[in-house]
Amino acid sequence: MLPYAAYLRVYEPVTAFPEPARTLWTVYAESRRRPRRIHALGVEHREAALRLTASPPEVVPERESRDAYVRRLDDMIYVCPWETRLRSWLAFERFRNEHAAGVAAAFVPPPLSARVMGDFDQWKRSGRSLRPHILTSTWHVPLDWFVPFARGERCLMLGTPGTGYRRQDEAPEEQPGHGPATAAPTRTLIYVTSMGEARRRVAAALPVVRENLGDGTGDVYLLSAGRLETLGRWLGEFHPRGLVELDYGGLVHLLSDETLRTDESVAEMTVALTGMERGEAELTVAMYKRLLARWRPVRALESAN
Repeated sequence: MLPYAAYLRVYEPVTAFPEPARTLWTVYAESRRRPRRIHALGVEHREAALRLTASPPEVVPERESRDAYVRRLDDMIYVCPWETRLRSWLAFERFRNEHAAGVAAAFVPPPLSARVMGDFDQWKRSGRSLRPHILTSTWHVPLDWFVPFARGERCLMLGTPGTGYRRQDEAPEEQPGHGPATAAPTRTLIYVTSMGEARRRVAAALPVVRENLGDGTGDVYLLSAGRLETLGRWLGEFHPRGLVELDYGGLVHLLSDETLRTDESVAEMTVALTGMERGEAELTVAMYKRLLARWRPVRALESAN
C-alpha cells in the first residue's frame, strides 16, 4: 500500500543537466535494472520505510539517490530525479518548524536531529540547489496543482489484468498531456503537460485569482494568489522545455473506481477560473463547491480512527 500522498513532478530534458550528470542519466535511462515507472513509487516508499524503521531512524540518507523517473518524447529523454536526500532534509525541516521541540524529540532523538540539520546547513552553504523536482502533498491534492493542467491531459488506469482492468482516456504513450508508458497496467490517475502550457496557465490564472480571492493564505487547502505565485516561481526554475506531471499517487487507494472515473477536478478548476474571469459568480461558486465537496472528505481521513 502506497502512502496517501499526491505528487507534482517536473521532468527536464537530459540535455539540460550539466556533465557528468547528463551522461549518468542517459546511461540510467537505458538501464534494464532501474525501477520502471509502474514500480518506482513503491520502491521509493519501501526505501523510506526501511530508513524510518531503523534504530535509530535514518531521517536523511547519507547519500543522494541515484534514481529518477524517466519519460521519452520525440527521441528526447526526460528525467525527474528522486532527490531523496534533499527532499528528506526539506521535509524534516518542515516537521521541526511545525511541531513543538518535545513532540519532535519523541520521533527523532535530539542529537540525531542536530546532526541532520547541521549537515543540511552545510549543504545550504555550499550553494547547491534547494529546489526539488518533486513536491509532495499528503491526504489531498492542493487546488493550485490543478491549474497547470487541462482535462484532456488525463490518464486514468483502473484495475489489473484479469480483474477488470480498464484504461480511460486512451491515448498514445509518452506524449505530454497523456499518461506514462508502463510495463503493465496499474491503478493510477495522472496528468501530464508541457512546461510551457503549465507556466502559461498559472500566469493566466494568477491575476484572476488575485482579483477574486486575494493574496492571503487563509485555509491552506483553498486556492489563493499567494500559493499560485509560489507554484509559478517553482515551475520557473526549471528548463522551459520540460514536462510537468500531477500524480494522484497513493490517494487512489482512498477513492473508488467510480469516484476516479468521475473525478473532474482539473476541468472544474478550469471552469471556475473561467467563471471568475467572466464575472459569472454562480458558475464559479458551483465549481468551487464541487471541488471542496470532493476533497474535504478525503482530507478528513487523516484524522480518522
